[in-house]
Amino acid sequence: IKRIQEEPAEEQQSPGRKFRDGIKALQQLYYDPDMDKKNVAQKWLTQAQASPQAWHFCWALLRPDKVPEIQFFGASTLHAKISRHWSDLPPGQLDSLRSQLITQVGQFASGPKLVLTRLCVALASLVLHVLAETWPTAVPDLLCAFQTGESVTEADGQARCLALLELLAVLPEELQSSRIPASRRSQLRSALAVDWSSVCSLLQQLLQRPDAPCPVRERVLRCVSSWLTLDITLKDSEGLLESCLALLKESELFDTAVETIVSIISQPDCQRFADSLLKVVPQVLGLQEQLKKAVQDGDMETLDIMIYMTLLEQVDHWQGFQALVSMIMSCTGTPGHYPVDETSSSLTLTFWYTLQDDITSLDAERQTLYLQIYRPVYFQLVDVLLQKACFPRDEDYAAWSADDKEQFKTYRVDISDTLMYVYELLGPELLRSLYDKLGTLLTDTTHPSSWQDIEALLFGFQSIAETVDVSYSDVIPGLIGLIPLITANNVQLAETIMFTIGSLAEWLADHSLMLASVLPVVLHGLSDADLSVACVSALKRICRECRHDLHLHANDIMAVSQAVLVKDIHKSPQCMWIMQALGFLLSALPSDEILGKLLSLVTPHIQQLEKLASEPPSSANKLPIVHILGLLSDLFSTFDLNKQSERSEVMRPVQTQPHHNNPVVVVLQQAFPLIQTILSKWLNEPEVVEAVCAVFEKSLKTLLHDFAPLVTQLCELIGQMFSAYPQASALDLTRQLVHIFGCEKDLFSPIIALLELITNITMSIFQLGSRDHPDVVESFMQLHAQALRRKSDLYLSDHLDIKAVFYCGILSFKFPEAPTLKATCQLFTELISHCEEIPAVREVLQEDGKLLLQTLLEVIGGQSPRSLAEHFAEVLFSASRNCPSMLSVWLREALLPPGFPSSHLTTEHKEHFCQQILREQVSKRRMKDIVKEFALLSRGLQGTEYAANY
Repeated sequence: IKRIQEEPAEEQQSPGRKFRDGIKALQQLYYDPDMDKKNVAQKWLTQAQASPQAWHFCWALLRPDKVPEIQFFGASTLHAKISRHWSDLPPGQLDSLRSQLITQVGQFASGPKLVLTRLCVALASLVLHVLAETWPTAVPDLLCAFQTGESVTEADGQARCLALLELLAVLPEELQSSRIPASRRSQLRSALAVDWSSVCSLLQQLLQRPDAPCPVRERVLRCVSSWLTLDITLKDSEGLLESCLALLKESELFDTAVETIVSIISQPDCQRFADSLLKVVPQVLGLQEQLKKAVQDGDMETLDIMIYMTLLEQVDHWQGFQALVSMIMSCTGTPGHYPVDETSSSLTLTFWYTLQDDITSLDAERQTLYLQIYRPVYFQLVDVLLQKACFPRDEDYAAWSADDKEQFKTYRVDISDTLMYVYELLGPELLRSLYDKLGTLLTDTTHPSSWQDIEALLFGFQSIAETVDVSYSDVIPGLIGLIPLITANNVQLAETIMFTIGSLAEWLADHSLMLASVLPVVLHGLSDADLSVACVSALKRICRECRHDLHLHANDIMAVSQAVLVKDIHKSPQCMWIMQALGFLLSALPSDEILGKLLSLVTPHIQQLEKLASEPPSSANKLPIVHILGLLSDLFSTFDLNKQSERSEVMRPVQTQPHHNNPVVVVLQQAFPLIQTILSKWLNEPEVVEAVCAVFEKSLKTLLHDFAPLVTQLCELIGQMFSAYPQASALDLTRQLVHIFGCEKDLFSPIIALLELITNITMSIFQLGSRDHPDVVESFMQLHAQALRRKSDLYLSDHLDIKAVFYCGILSFKFPEAPTLKATCQLFTELISHCEEIPAVREVLQEDGKLLLQTLLEVIGGQSPRSLAEHFAEVLFSASRNCPSMLSVWLREALLPPGFPSSHLTTEHKEHFCQQILREQVSKRRMKDIVKEFALLSRGLQGTEYAANY
């Protein structure tokens, strides 16, 4: 490859030489174990495909004496030339190209399959280029060219038939995948659709021939699915639908036939041709025995899909489809437990969504009619679904594998979603039905009920209440009254009770008197580790939604919660949830009670933290330290007295005063020395530092300006942390301080001192090598972007070097991590917008704005992720709006060197890019499109499949 590249250009232009060199490059690509040599060969071959000589040497690569890999490259080259370089075709060569391609497809009809398919794709691409203008009879001509008098059962005849079917199949696919303007695509789709009748006739003949081999009929089915993408109507494929249904009795064609039937009947305008579907209903009903057998054998997955798809949007002819609905219901209610006894019932759930959508999309008069027909069906469906959601007997469930249990859990989620959707059709009457059944089970002593039946009905309630507003339902008070009557001697039943209570938390907020009925149930379950997730979740939801009505229950909630926390009954995530629940609870109590209860809650944990802090650092005590700090963080994250003030304003419209002695601030002030002690020992442990920062950050987000008494202390602490061991968490905490207190005059001094210190330390990191600290760099960029946005006059200080920040940003553009690049773009977008009001910004842009633009263009033209195009565009948009004259100079100087930022760019490309950038000062979306186009041009990818998805 190196020798080829060093030869004179005129020698390389020879088609014969290109062919010989191509063979060598292909051998190197396929067989050389050296990856570097493979990459070089790949690059050379890509360039060779784009050369004019490729029109000639591709045929030589297709000779019978070449190995399949080389033949495949020859076919791929043909496709590349036709699809991407059509304008390079020498004048007068179209007829020759067409005849040669048809000949080659015929010659490769017997294989290799990969080469044949690629040649068919190339021929399809040619047809799309000339169909509308110079070859309107392309499809009939091709049908004629490949049809011979030979029987499809003979080897040659079958091969030519398969080649023709392959060509017909890829033709619509090529139309879908090619980058063609929408108007042109529509024109070609219409032109091809005109030939559907002749194609359909051929396909139907092949399906109906009793001697047609299985591979031929399978290829026919694929061909049908492909052509249906041209919006072929059901009326025009009615005969094929009947033929496909007939194939369902042939096991080897069953799956493909199902897929084809689905394609035919799921066309957008299918409902306009109900008569066509009615014709095949007898055939579908004739499959009932086959369906029963499939149920028995547990082999009905694709059959279920076929049946429910047959019913799409056919409510106008419900009489003809009632038997089909019953068949689907029997599939949904397949006997046995999923997934141990059967695995097919889940496949029918989508049908019920579809049928319901069809009904609710009708006009009011027809909807009323069909609701009368289908409401009883959907009530029956609810019974079936709840039966399927039932747990098996305890001994059977104990024998299930972990995977079976997980699949059953997922299956129940699907049933839950279906019940929630069905409620939209059936309304409150569904809740009434569930309530009546549950009441009967719990009060009828003559017929003892199983816990599984009770659990299933509660599951139904929970599924609906989880997402639907049930505040107007008159059965919820009765349900709340029934819950204490349930003897929950089983984990699954107890979990469902807890989840049901949690789902009713919003209702309980409006009916606080009912809390006394269910809260003891939750608190009792809190001490059971097996109910951890369900019980803690219910408690958290009640405390969040009902916080203002829990005063009478606060002592009980606090006592039980503190007890289970001390006993370590729950895992760490659930402990965090408990603390969040208590944060909601405490912040809504009368102000004179809050501090005392808060101290009683946190004191045991702080004492434990003091004990751990007094011990030498070790892996054994790091985890509990992080855990306790996490508990405090989650407690403070929901401890929001502002919510209490808002409620007070609504109830008693008086002006609330700032909370000068916020209880959280009191606790943090008392714990501050302890936190300093912990940091002094654990400063090099990122997990501990992050946990400490999280305590303050979550408190800060919740307390907002109430946090003010701690700002000076915290600034000093952050400075000590960052000086000793720079970490991103300290920068993120500083960003929150700037965001909330950046405009507070009284706190201006400690915040700017901290910002100066952090900036100087981070500059030294850049000088020593920042590549190993992408998280620190990202957070540093975000910090200064926030500071510029929130309090730009911070940068008027002589001690805060904005120029240094600028050059750190330039270096940050060299990082490959997308989050770091995004944060850097945010910094420069904000920085450029202040070029007029901050002299130092204006100076650095005048001095080195060109360097910024060069760096940015290198990143855009390099291998940066496509998701960043929007952020690069925002930097350029900010420059275009705020300093257009400087941007004009930077652009032209930066793009002047040949080959910058890419050898793929021509002078015309660069000039066009400059004009577009300088002209765009209104639309960020348009600027993003400009940047995307420039990135693709820089990488030589414009017009490729990658570009279509960019």
